[in-house]
Order: sequence, then structure tokens, then C-alpha cells
Amino acid sequence: MDSLIKKIHQAHQECSDCPSPKVVQQFFEELLGLLFPEYAVQKVKSQEEVSARLILLKETLSAILTRNRHLHQGEGGELASRFFSGLEQVFDWVNQDVDAMFAGDPAAKSRTEILRSYPGFYAIAAYRIAHLLHQLGVKLIPRMITELAHSRTGIDIHPGATIGQYFCIDHGTGVVIGETTIIGNHVKIYQGVTLGALSVDKADADLKRHPTIEDNVVIYAGATILGGKTIIGKNSVIGGNVWLTKSVPPGSKVYYQTQMYHEEGAVTDLYVFKQEFDEMG
Repeated sequence: MDSLIKKIHQAHQECSDCPSPKVVQQFFEELLGLLFPEYAVQKVKSQEEVSARLILLKETLSAILTRNRHLHQGEGGELASRFFSGLEQVFDWVNQDVDAMFAGDPAAKSRTEILRSYPGFYAIAAYRIAHLLHQLGVKLIPRMITELAHSRTGIDIHPGATIGQYFCIDHGTGVVIGETTIIGNHVKIYQGVTLGALSVDKADADLKRHPTIEDNVVIYAGATILGGKTIIGKNSVIGGNVWLTKSVPPGSKVYYQTQMYHEEGAVTDLYVFKQEFDEMG
């Protein structure tokens, strides 16, 4: 027991000061509830109340950042001000994401249904808030926010990823979007999609390791797309369970074609690549 006590004490001494997950979670969920009343414990009654709550949340973030100077290079109050200056764009973009999910899912009966129950909304909202902090150079806290969403939804989006407007995640469980992924506008992905990295050395951590997905791409369930040089051209469709480590041009369709075969036959599943050019191409 003495040995265990010593080890625990040493771990506590070596642990860097940082906000607890509960503190970060409370800040995020209070902010989410203010931005989207479907998540609020109580709706606000006036514009003055909105202003007062924004000021309070700004003070909360400032205090978190001030107490944890090792997580950023700036001054806590200034970073908090810059974060809240950028919050309107986050609000607008998340609403666009909700529009994309509503338009892209025939089962969705209303925007309220998406806001209250869709894991894709929660994960994307967490990502966009965390990404704003990430852009300001804040360390760890953005990852804590996206990992909260990961634990609740099964959707893992690194706050360093770059994601455009009108982003739709349908179902969502098992989605992985890596740190250097770039996603364009009007992209839709389904459950189990991985936008990941090929195995690289730790020394290459600062290089682009994850794929680029251009505008108007649909990626179906279970597809895996890997590599920093891999580009999925605009207006492409990537079928379910496809494995890609090379780029495909715009207007492509990539999918697996499953065939029946007799036990004495030699026919197996086929990998099919189909490229469609528009009339101007």
C-alpha cells in the first residue's frame, strides 16, 4: 500500500495544471444551450438576458484560460474576446449544417428533431466551437470538447480539421475525421467513414496526413480514405466499404460491386472505378 500511495502522490505532483473535463463540459453545454434553445435548461426571455449570459460565458472562458496559461500563448481575456467575436460565424455555420442534415435526411421531420436528437448535430457543433478555440492557438481544451462529443455520439472529429459549410453527417456512429483533413462545402458522409492517415513517423506529425474532400462529395457507410495526398474530386460519390489511398478526379463514382459465386467458381468481389465527365469536360 505504501508503494501505491507513493506512486499516486508522484502522479499528482507531475500532472500539469489544467481544467477538469467537468469544467470544460459545463462551459460548452451552457454555450450550446444559449446558441440553440433546444439544448437549454431554460429559454432566455429578452435580448438583455442574451447579452448578460454571453458576458458571463466570456468571463468563464477568460477565467479558464487565465488559470491555464500553459495552454496558450496569449492573454486569457483577449483570447476570450476574440473567441466570442468569432462566435456569430460558428452559429451561422452550424445552422447551415442543420439545414444540410434536414435536406439530406428524408426521415427528419423538422429542424427541431435534428437539434434535439441527431448525434451529427451535437458532434458538428462541438467541432465548430472547438475549432474556433484551436484557431486561436488554445491547446487541449478544444480536444476535450470534441472528445466529449466523441464519447456521446461515437463521432470523432479532430478540432484541427478544416470543414466547409453545409456539412452533413447522417447516422454518424464510427465516423473518424483526422486532424489535417480538409472538407469542402456541401459534403455528406455516413456512419463508419474514416478520413484518416497512413502510418507515419511521429516526426511527420506536422505534415498533412489526412485526405482532402472537395465540394459536393457523398461518402457512404464504411468507406475508408487515407493519406495527406489523397484528394476526392468535387461532385464524386464514394460507395460503401471502399478503401482509397489514391486521388480520384472530379465527377467520379467509386464503389464495390458484389457478385454471387459458386463454391467451385473463381468469381469474387470486384473493385469498380467509374469516372463520369460532365458535358463540358
